[in-house]
Parts: sequence; C-alpha cells; structure tokens
Amino acid sequence: MRFSANPLRSTIQKGVAIPSQKVKGTGAKENPWVLKTPPGTSGFTAYRDETSKPPSIVCTVGTTVLSYDPRTVKDLHAVLKAHKDWMLLGSADEQKPAAEGTVEAWARSPKNPMGG
Repeated sequence: MRFSANPLRSTIQKGVAIPSQKVKGTGAKENPWVLKTPPGTSGFTAYRDETSKPPSIVCTVGTTVLSYDPRTVKDLHAVLKAHKDWMLLGSADEQKPAAEGTVEAWARSPKNPMGG
C-alpha cells in the first residue's frame, strides 16, 4: 500500500489529512470519521478530541481505543514530502521490526519529532 501526501487526494480537516472519497462523518465525537484499514478489510472510527490536554485524535478499533497527538499528522506530511510525496506504509506485527523506508518504521523511530 502506498501512502500519499498529494493534496488532490486528501481533504484537510482541522490539520488532519483524510482521504476524501471514502470518509463518512465530520470528525466530531458525535459524528466520527468512519474509515477502513489499509487492506480495506476492517473498519474503525476516529475523531478529534479538543477537550483532552493536549488535543488528540481518538481511534476506536473494535473495543480498543487509541489516542494520537495531532502533531504527528503534520510530521508525517513533512516526511512524505521529503520522500517525494509517497512511501510504503508497512505492516509488521508490533513484536517484529518494521521494514526500513516505510511509514511504520518512521513512526516507530526515536528519531521522528515525537520520539517514536
């Protein structure tokens, strides 16, 4: 799977790039974005929580709830631009190392702006 920062393929909503063709919802807690995993086999929801300190993006997959710092989206956009607008996503198990040169490897790296 390719991950692109191409603005023609994304809509920016409150600083978060969301692919425009497949998104339902507004990104509010009451009307979260309804998304699919990269293979398209599972669904999940996400919304921007402005009440948390700092603000966060809350993703729910089944019964698992994960929170992310919205700054990571801006950081990812910058790294994608540095890689000529795309790079492989990656899909290693959490217990295995991520393939070099993937979004996943960058996200896990202590060298990224958020420290991995």
